[in-house]
Amino acid sequence: MRYYIIAGEASGDLHASNLMKQLKIKDALADFRCWGGDLMKAQGAFLVKHYKDLAFMGFLEVITNIRTIYNNLKLCEQDLLTYKPDALILVDYPGFNLRMAKFAKSEGIKVFYYISPQVWAWKKSRVHLIKKVVDKMLVILPFEKEFYAQFNYMVEFVGHPLLDAINSDYLRDKVEPAITSEKPIIALLPGSRKQEIEKMLPKMLTVRHKFPEYNFVVCGVKSIDVEIYNKIINKQDVTIVYNNTYNILRSAFAALVTSGTATLETALFKVPQVVCYDANYISYIIAKNLIQLKFISLVNLIMDKKVVTELIQNDLNEENLIAELNLITRDTKNRERVMEDYSILQTKLGGMGASERAAGIIHNNLLP
Repeated sequence: MRYYIIAGEASGDLHASNLMKQLKIKDALADFRCWGGDLMKAQGAFLVKHYKDLAFMGFLEVITNIRTIYNNLKLCEQDLLTYKPDALILVDYPGFNLRMAKFAKSEGIKVFYYISPQVWAWKKSRVHLIKKVVDKMLVILPFEKEFYAQFNYMVEFVGHPLLDAINSDYLRDKVEPAITSEKPIIALLPGSRKQEIEKMLPKMLTVRHKFPEYNFVVCGVKSIDVEIYNKIINKQDVTIVYNNTYNILRSAFAALVTSGTATLETALFKVPQVVCYDANYISYIIAKNLIQLKFISLVNLIMDKKVVTELIQNDLNEENLIAELNLITRDTKNRERVMEDYSILQTKLGGMGASERAAGIIHNNLLP
């Protein structure tokens, strides 16, 4: 069968690649065409567009790049018609993917959504569109099944793919020698987009001088120009390692993490963390008025309580970062409390096998 997959971010590329691996086991003739990244390409997909050319962060950034986004939508529509897939598989990335779902449905293409858009956070009205244009929604967060049931839409909870991802073969390489030191590691995860990195990494580095007993390691991504990192680090005593985040987290004692999937990844590696968030001011004001949630990090949302500290906007400053980093590195009781909560979190996410379960559901729904 022919599968067209769209993932717009690094995490989507990871989870889609693991899904593809499982689809190939179930369908020996599987053929893939995708919008995604290097991991999907490595699984044999023809890569139409890389996610690094699709990522626009925040409301203001979307508006200023509206022409590019429109052109990408038109390109994708035409490519779908030319390829004629048996299934369109969408991975998160709702602004783009829901438009493609609507188009594909109108063309008689079966639509599967793997990793639901966070409609429970904002734009709940999107559920009505999802019900019309998505043939099967596969969710990865335990509370999402109950959320969709409120709208009389039955979805499948397959478990969280991060549990598969952290055990993937390609992540089992040894940690790069650059971070094998006697000092414990504080991992810095500033994000995967250029805008995030330029905004978050300088703030994270403000605490470096207060923690000389630690080795600060920046988790870099190869899709970002090296000079961007070098300019920010500017000869500080900081190590940067590219495309090896999970191995760094395996060795980390603590972490400063930009809000997003990385907060959950860090928790699954049992690393105490401070969650950092600082968006464009206009984007933040718009989001604050639209999103009605108690927390911004997936860790706290899933647990429905404060497990990790979230430093948001003006609270993300040097003084608070130092205080919170002290708490998770030097307060033994606090670290033990975080570890206990992390164990409960992992149980809530279900066992391994999300990719296999998702592939099975998709393949079975395509059989005659």
